[in-house]
Amino acid sequence: MSNPASHSAPGLPHGSLPLSSASASGSSAPAFTLEQAHTLALDAGFTEAGLVALPHPHQPRDAERFAQWIAAGHSGTMHYLARRDEAGELVRARVATPFPWARSAIVCFASYHSAQPRSVDPAPAGSGWIARYAWSSRKDASGVRRPSDYHKVLLKRVKALEARLHEAFGSFEARAYVDTGPVVERALATAAGLGWTGKNTCLIHPRLGSYGFLAVLLTSLKVEPAQAPLAVPDRCGSCRRCLEACPTNALIAPYRMDATRCISYLTIEHRGPIPGELMEGMGRQVFGCDICQDVCPWNRKAPLAADPDLEPRAELVNPALEALAALDEPEFERNFNGSPVRRARYSGLRRNVAIAIGNSGLRRFLPLLEKWSGELANSKQQHLVTDAPGADNSLRAAIEWALRKLRSSDPESSGGG
Repeated sequence: MSNPASHSAPGLPHGSLPLSSASASGSSAPAFTLEQAHTLALDAGFTEAGLVALPHPHQPRDAERFAQWIAAGHSGTMHYLARRDEAGELVRARVATPFPWARSAIVCFASYHSAQPRSVDPAPAGSGWIARYAWSSRKDASGVRRPSDYHKVLLKRVKALEARLHEAFGSFEARAYVDTGPVVERALATAAGLGWTGKNTCLIHPRLGSYGFLAVLLTSLKVEPAQAPLAVPDRCGSCRRCLEACPTNALIAPYRMDATRCISYLTIEHRGPIPGELMEGMGRQVFGCDICQDVCPWNRKAPLAADPDLEPRAELVNPALEALAALDEPEFERNFNGSPVRRARYSGLRRNVAIAIGNSGLRRFLPLLEKWSGELANSKQQHLVTDAPGADNSLRAAIEWALRKLRSSDPESSGGG
């Protein structure tokens, strides 16, 4: 990550927190400004930040789009997204539903862009793909590199930002979230002027691209009206590269995504069996997917991040499927404890690896798949798949599909039998 001082608001010294004009004039309710939010967020370690007063002008439109998305069933089995309150209102549709006291939202952006290859670049035969956001690591106090989870890393930073605000403004209501709260971070980020929603449904920052995490701090502080951010215009133009590149057709139209077809959803959130046509499209992805971002022109010139808490783990870039398949459950825990990859669970990663093996076309994997199939048939080996309901059916379906696919593949074109 670049030096936060280099991104400070114009005329604002690094680390300072000037009082707004209302506070300086003795008002009992000092106004909260974009300048203050921006400076404190960058001091906390974020790459960029914006501020938006709530409710923002596009909230009705955003709420309606979210409701339509839920009604269409595009959230799949992520039932938490469709949660409603006692009045029947979608909790995530409007910030005011769960947080009627919220008057402002600071939206922080942390870049994870790195120099490693993209998922669409040539890769060694028999390699899988783990989404680049899940490569993160940091050095512990003894200098040993450990997996890091962006949720925890960024939550610590946004809490530090909140603490600084309390120092300046005293007591106020606040909630901090990194992907875990009842808010639609992307909608708030767009309203805060951090970018536009691309045709791939990702937030695209005009300078930083889309490889970024979002963290939100909701507060009861009011925003000075003159500090309202300017909306960033949609700059996707006529480009359709993301839609054309999606192998499972999850991008059903520009700006519209059906999560039930998205590889990220299928490899991380979905616990049950996966339809064959979607397994075919999953390719070598074993955790998440970067394809629609990797083909986006806005990521070509985006600056690389240099964040010591989110540095890529080299062993997770184009990982060998053999190595992933060889992991037993204790090894999985040791390798991914503290990593986002753990969310897929051991059985889920094994299912995803089986699918990637089937898509590899490499018949040398046949003995491994046959071994796994035999283990599943043996009731004494059920400990392999007991970490999630229905995991045995999901894994069995993936193995059977992969076996059929490899057995029907051409030995001469598959890297040898």
